[in-house]
Amino acid sequence: MAEVYYMNDRSSSIETSLVAKMLTLFDAAGFEKLVNPGDVVAIKLHMGEFNNTAYLRPVYVRALVEKIRSLGGDPMVVDTTTLPYWPFSSRVTALEYLKTVARNGFTQSTCGAPIVIADGFIGTDDVKVDLPEGYILQEQYIATGIALADSMIALTHFKGHPMGVFGGAMKNIGVGCASKRGKLCLHLGGHPRYGVKTRHWMPERCAKEECPDYQMCLNLCPVGAIEHTKDSILFHRDKCIGCLACIGVVTMCGVAFLPDDYFDATSAAITDSALAAVKAVGGPEKVGYINMALDISPWCDCVNFSDRPIVPNLGLFASWDPVAIDSACVQKARESAGMPDSLAMAKGAMDPGTPKFSTCGSFLGVSEEIQPNVGQIIGLGTRAYELIEVEPAADPTPYLCSQVPVGAKFGKVFAKKGDIMPPGGFKFKEEINLEDVREP
Repeated sequence: MAEVYYMNDRSSSIETSLVAKMLTLFDAAGFEKLVNPGDVVAIKLHMGEFNNTAYLRPVYVRALVEKIRSLGGDPMVVDTTTLPYWPFSSRVTALEYLKTVARNGFTQSTCGAPIVIADGFIGTDDVKVDLPEGYILQEQYIATGIALADSMIALTHFKGHPMGVFGGAMKNIGVGCASKRGKLCLHLGGHPRYGVKTRHWMPERCAKEECPDYQMCLNLCPVGAIEHTKDSILFHRDKCIGCLACIGVVTMCGVAFLPDDYFDATSAAITDSALAAVKAVGGPEKVGYINMALDISPWCDCVNFSDRPIVPNLGLFASWDPVAIDSACVQKARESAGMPDSLAMAKGAMDPGTPKFSTCGSFLGVSEEIQPNVGQIIGLGTRAYELIEVEPAADPTPYLCSQVPVGAKFGKVFAKKGDIMPPGGFKFKEEINLEDVREP
């Protein structure tokens, strides 16, 4: 049975602030074992798509960087380039990614450590990991910058996800540690049954110039698998690599349908890829997981918007086991009531006990049990966990901005400045009628 350390999201003091709680969980889980003097420690983080606003704030990263450095480690903040996914990209190259995340507030100055796009300029800097234990993937490609780190902490914003159904620790490392060719692999590019190239294609449904997306569709596929002719729209299956740039266009307009069970198989592949990431870094003793179950949007930080959370904040979690920590978060969400006027209400998932992510995260009601079940089958972790509630730190001192009391810091400054208070004091009315302003 895995141990999952937990703290709620309520705060009433500096030692119960969410930043302090994250660091308290770091200590409770024993993550100092991940850091030896001089070790390069990768902080694996999703820094948000262009115009997404639900991603974790940079302050959490900065605090974790300072913690790792205090233990003698050399931290870096890492993520990888993406597939196109959408017709208009913002993180497909390292150049695009760095521009986007700087706009989102992530720079070396704000984080206190370098931002490293770990799979190189276009995502082909990777190492191959054999995966004979994989549920569907038998090999995977992990970003070199992550594979060569001495250890890794997956700092995860726990939320929904359109393909994985939920985005937790397994998705953070399963998708986020994979290079571009690794993402093509986990999205089943070229798979003989589940790959996008096997999808149903109905060109007779194409409205051609009358479609509002027609001009976009003309330049949709980066490898030329979609071709517009005078009379039809052709799909060259042999060229398709499964980059998903077209998924939001030709699928939505009804020209194409994804293969049966595509999303289910992709959920399994995400978990396989997570195991490959763990193997690449050096094994389970080299990776720790912190899930921040806050601002739980129905979809991931990889989309370019953020909807209202589907459930209230669930709290903060830490564990050495990615299957257990995600299982605990999924269970907490299921036990929670849905958020009023959110997608949970629109989809009838307001009652405690209703699967929130199968209902709200998935397009098609795909089971939120796939990732944890596959993770247990392939040996990534266990679904059996003990939830250990951690008390806030008793001493607020480590979380203070300054440990010098204000009297000592400012007494001599105020005295030296001399005119903090104007001579004779400020001008006030002696009495006012507050009853007049208390009523509506």
